[in-house]
Amino acid sequence: MSQTTTTQITVGVLSLQGDFAAHASKLSELGCNVIEVRSSADLEQIRGIVIPGGESTTMLKLLDRNLATQLLKMIRGGFPVLATCAGVILLAKHVRRPEQESLDALDIDVERNAYGRQLQSSIASQLEITAEGKKTFTASQHSIEGVFIRAPRITRTGQDTQTLLTSKGDPVLVRKHNILAATFHPELSPGFSPVHQLFLNFISNNH
Repeated sequence: MSQTTTTQITVGVLSLQGDFAAHASKLSELGCNVIEVRSSADLEQIRGIVIPGGESTTMLKLLDRNLATQLLKMIRGGFPVLATCAGVILLAKHVRRPEQESLDALDIDVERNAYGRQLQSSIASQLEITAEGKKTFTASQHSIEGVFIRAPRITRTGQDTQTLLTSKGDPVLVRKHNILAATFHPELSPGFSPVHQLFLNFISNNH
C-alpha cells in the first residue's frame, strides 16, 4: 500500500458522538482537510466520510433523518466510507445481542459487545493479515495494531465482502467496494495509521 498525496482531499467525520476528534487528528496528520459532519449540508463538501466508534444506539438517536437518508443514498451510490467499532454496527445488515436498528449499508452481521464490556478492552499488538489483505497492505505494514473497546464481532460476511485483517480467527477489517469497516479503533494507535491511509487511497482512486 503506497502512501497517496492527500493535499486538497476533504474528508468528513460524523461528529454527533464518540471519538470523532481522534479520527480528525489522524486524517490531519496524513495531510487532508477535515470537516465535522453534523448535517446533510456538510456532505456536499467532502469526498469520503468516517463513521467513528462511540455508542451506536446514541448515534442512531442523534442522527438527523435528512442526514441519514442522504448519507445512506451516497454510500449505496459508491461514496467512500470508513466505519470503526460502533460505526460498523450502524452500517451492518443485522445487529444481534441485543438486536437494534441499523442503516443496512454493508452485508455483514455483527454481535454487540462480543468481547466483553469496557473492563475487557484489549490491544492486539499484531493483527493477522489475510491473503486479500496482503494484496492491499505492503510489507512495510506487516505489523498493524488493534485497539478493541467494547468491540462488536463480525459473525457473517456477505458475498463480495473481503476480509483484510483478522484477530484470533475473527474478521476485524473488512471491505466491500467503497466501504471499509474495522471493529477496532485505528485512530487510537500511535504513529502512522495504515487503515486511514488505505481509506484515503480509496478516495483518491474513486475520483
